[in-house]
Amino acid sequence: VQLQAFGGGLVRPGGSLRLTCATSGVTPDHYATGWFRQAPGKEREGVSCISNDDGMIFYADSVKGRFTISRDNAKNTVYLQMNSLKPEDTAVYYCAADHNIGLIASEYDYWGQGTLVTVSS
Repeated sequence: VQLQAFGGGLVRPGGSLRLTCATSGVTPDHYATGWFRQAPGKEREGVSCISNDDGMIFYADSVKGRFTISRDNAKNTVYLQMNSLKPEDTAVYYCAADHNIGLIASEYDYWGQGTLVTVSS
């Protein structure tokens, strides 16, 4: 199982980015996918997750109304659209997959490498 996250970069406060998580070696409709982030000196935290059939979606309170998660199983891809970005969103963002949905990082079995998002003026 391999996951690859990309799409990070430098953006000004109030700007937008779209992160992409490409998966291989899994049957996408069997796995939930989550986005997590880790800022320097902080623990990894759950940002958003989506079930295998889009039936369940969860967001951390800190990103509700600003971030949108979606998936395209035909392309083995999960997206995280991030709008109205704030400096406190600065972190390395990771995608992960597991049979069960949730926002607890330790419960996910498969991880991709991170992509850095920096929100700064």
